Amino acid sequence: MKVIYTFILCLVILIIAAIGFVQYKFITTENEVMEYLTVNEKLQEESIKTKPFIANLPGDKNWMVSVMIKEDNKKYYYYVNNEGKIVLESTVENGTENVFNKIMN
Repeated sequence: MKVIYTFILCLVILIIAAIGFVQYKFITTENEVMEYLTVNEKLQEESIKTKPFIANLPGDKNWMVSVMIKEDNKKYYYYVNNEGKIVLESTVENGTENVFNKIMN
């Protein structure tokens, strides 16, 4: 019986750790993109809507943030590369995707 409780406890700890890691990646990536947009691009924080997501792409591209700017029809997709640089992966406008993979800072 004690073995079952230990196994369940370990399983719960692993699940909590995995969820915590995902939330950490979401928050840090979103914060770095927001900082870039507000400091470097001089956009007002109120005009920016972000949503972090898992892109199911290899490496750093897996943790992306979609950005919509008020009064702009484009949707921007950013990620943070392994050097800590913000990368504009692509934009989507009227269903047309343009892939850039351009380092922004």
